[in-house]
Amino acid sequence: MSSPTLVNRQALHLSPDPTRVVMRHFKPSTEPRNLTPTDTKRVTHIVDRVLALDPDTALRQLTDVLENFEGRHRRLLATFETRADAMEVVHSVHSPLTQVQRQLVGAYFLHEYSFEAAALFNPSIVAHPDQSGVASGARRFILSLRAVGEGHVSSLTFRSGMLAADGTVTVDPTARLASIPHLQRVVPGMRSDCIEVVFQPDGDISERVIFPVTAAQSNGIEDARFVEFDDGSRKTFYATYTAYNGRSIRSELLETTDFEHFSMTALTGAAARNKGMALFPKKINGHYAMIGRQDNENLYLIYSDDLYSWEEGVALLAPRFAWEFVQIGNCGSPIELEEGWLLLTHGVGPMRRYSIGAALLDKEDPAKVLARLPEPLLRPERSAREGYVPNVVYTCGAMRQGDRIILPYAVCDTFSNFATIEIASLIRAMVP
Repeated sequence: MSSPTLVNRQALHLSPDPTRVVMRHFKPSTEPRNLTPTDTKRVTHIVDRVLALDPDTALRQLTDVLENFEGRHRRLLATFETRADAMEVVHSVHSPLTQVQRQLVGAYFLHEYSFEAAALFNPSIVAHPDQSGVASGARRFILSLRAVGEGHVSSLTFRSGMLAADGTVTVDPTARLASIPHLQRVVPGMRSDCIEVVFQPDGDISERVIFPVTAAQSNGIEDARFVEFDDGSRKTFYATYTAYNGRSIRSELLETTDFEHFSMTALTGAAARNKGMALFPKKINGHYAMIGRQDNENLYLIYSDDLYSWEEGVALLAPRFAWEFVQIGNCGSPIELEEGWLLLTHGVGPMRRYSIGAALLDKEDPAKVLARLPEPLLRPERSAREGYVPNVVYTCGAMRQGDRIILPYAVCDTFSNFATIEIASLIRAMVP
């Protein structure tokens, strides 16, 4: 259910596609994170068996692999070789490996992973850095989505699209291929916990999948909240997200200017031990500002002079209306309006039903709450309430375009949809 006077739902659904796969490292072991001595011996045995094949048999086996998987991935043979070159056991072999042997060894230690087989949800949206050729009144955008595959591992994937002047939303066709970054390294400098990932420049943005690359992220990169940040001299896209290792969480920050090169840095401080942080799109009175939660019930306003360190903030919003009595949280970075900062929120009510609401904060002092929406913008419809997690609508960020808000949102932690909202109508519907 939603207010027909506020929300215009689009006839557009983004559903998970199990045919989209990436290549991941395969470790034939019972301990996926750390190889035990027994596991290491097993890896050695596999390599020894490959090297024992006569040249003709090895070539036939490699040809069979290529016939099965060529066309499903870019640079397949080069990926096989890179995988073999990175394996310590290969470097311990006394005789140099032939190219066929290296490629075949690499193939044995890779596997396909259907990264969005289970869900495609919790979207966030920002303006595309390239607006060339866009018609007057329209805007090209980039959409980020949380994708979930086997083992409930979350990764970050992207789409591009267009918001027309009349409010119609279209999403560009998804590329058939998909890939994870070809380079991962620690960025030189003072922050030793910063990781950089780089994609090939020739692929479509929908091909790019940011998969967990550190131990802290091993079970998922969850719920990225993107924002276009303006520091007065340049614009940078930041995204706060939750890193999950299967036992504990922490907040981390993603940074990019082109959606090709990304850096990922762990945030520090008391606030970073929680999830759901969202960065304001510019400094407030000379300070970085975040909306976050610290007690799983209320929302807080947090200031910092260090983009990567966040301590406790001040209470901002508490549950007020019946549909949010269990808890409230943010649904992305605040959006600047003439009237103030528009903060989309989520509220949890009876039967753990998640709805999307809104609040208006003072532009100069966001600690002052000017108004709130007494009824949800969106809540689960009876006709679309089933999925991986029933009775949930959720978003990780909306975008302003003229007098409208474009709101991508997830349904039941399964698929994603779009709506547009007239700003003037939304402001009028709020109460002090």
